Amino acid sequence: MSVPRRTVRFRRALAVALLSTALLAGTTACGGDKGKDTATTASQAADQAAGTASPTSSAEAQKFAKTRFVTNAGLAAGATYQWIVKPYREGKFKQGADGRKFALVKAGLAGAFTYNRLKAAVNNAKGDELLSKAVAPLTAGIDSLKELGTKLRKGEASDADVGAFEKVIGNVKDAGKSAGAVVTDQVPSATQLSGG
Repeated sequence: MSVPRRTVRFRRALAVALLSTALLAGTTACGGDKGKDTATTASQAADQAAGTASPTSSAEAQKFAKTRFVTNAGLAAGATYQWIVKPYREGKFKQGADGRKFALVKAGLAGAFTYNRLKAAVNNAKGDELLSKAVAPLTAGIDSLKELGTKLRKGEASDADVGAFEKVIGNVKDAGKSAGAVVTDQVPSATQLSGG
């Protein structure tokens, strides 16, 4: 049974409105510092994935640092592919594309989320000397992503902007692999993405 087109449009409009409201509420509740809220929520998820126990030895501290790095970098990679690269390649950001507004809102959230998770991953890497050295040269590339979430949300992102996300994620994965911290994509939940 096919769903009437008006129903589909209504559902999409409702989803955009709900996501926008959640984003606005999160920004307002946090005094406008949404990035910090997203980072806190995702960091808590990384802690849960890595285990919440405090490391008791140097070897455990290194393992804990690598695990948190892998989790945060994996969430960044998953968000980038799922809500930035994939919809961009499918043409969902183009003017007149079906579901464009919703795709742009999600891409904007994913851009901010990715930046925050990569910053957290770099911070996690400091707990492992080899990983820290491997990741250190990537900070400028990660910093270049800071404002791209806004460009995505406004529909102003170019091939180069989307390529910047792909390149940075690829470099982070390579750096992790070289230090024994293999990163695999993990798609964050909608709650993690919106910082709720």
